Amino acid sequence: MRIGYLSTLYHTSFILKNRPSDYLENYPLHWTLYATGPAMMEAFRRGEIDMGYMGLPPVMMGIENGLEIKCVGGGHVEGTVMIGSLSYQTYDELGDVSSVLGQFEGESIGTPTRGSIHDIIIRQLTEGLDVEIKNYNWADFIPEAMEDGEIAAGVGTPSLATAATQQTHSQIIIPPYKLWPYNPSYGIVVKEELIEENPHYILDFLKAHEDACNLIRIRTDTAAEIVLQEMGAVSKEFILNTFQISPRYCASLPEEYIKSTLKFIPVLKDLEYMHGSLNRKEIFETKYIEQVHPQPAHY
Repeated sequence: MRIGYLSTLYHTSFILKNRPSDYLENYPLHWTLYATGPAMMEAFRRGEIDMGYMGLPPVMMGIENGLEIKCVGGGHVEGTVMIGSLSYQTYDELGDVSSVLGQFEGESIGTPTRGSIHDIIIRQLTEGLDVEIKNYNWADFIPEAMEDGEIAAGVGTPSLATAATQQTHSQIIIPPYKLWPYNPSYGIVVKEELIEENPHYILDFLKAHEDACNLIRIRTDTAAEIVLQEMGAVSKEFILNTFQISPRYCASLPEEYIKSTLKFIPVLKDLEYMHGSLNRKEIFETKYIEQVHPQPAHY
């Protein structure tokens, strides 16, 4: 099975790569790292991967453009955070998102690739403001761009926030739960062909994925030790701090996750990233995660 993953360290890919699950012992897994969700969509288009970890807006754009893929499981919600220098006031100080963003009139804000969930969220929130959105192929470039004065703030994953606060004199300006509540920061996306041909693999993978989500949520220290094996360039403290910025991990697909995903459709159309519309059945296949995770969501 060919799986695409991102460098986002709170995805269960880092657990499953370095601590193989009993559920997956009969499946050869081949992992490929991609810079962004849109890059992974191109890998699906080229037939290079069967499954991927990514935010849902790029998935919806891919489906509209003919890709036969579906989201079969969740993973995390509210994975977008805004950071800026200590000279700016935060959400906690000003009390609303509009007031915070108003400080950046005439400035530039950096975010990952066009079409990524972070790009879409910040473009929607700054609509009508004199704010330039600059896209970076790798989120790792954003703290450096802040330090050089190229951008005034950055929007991306909790990992970006941890890196930026360590590298630059920055802080969290808007926390994840205020940017876009319950946004589907990543899910497990698979080719429809794989669902039809190997439903047992889908079930087994989701069982392993759920176990790994629980490990991050409940046995956070153990999860950090496993991730550290893959992310040797960072410290365990870095990983633990990242886990805690938005600690909402689960494999399920509750109604709140699905509704939040569908709310992106009019935004994608306004941005001209999409032209048509999709319904939940075109995006999600929930019957497998409902078997694996019948209890209420842990998000």
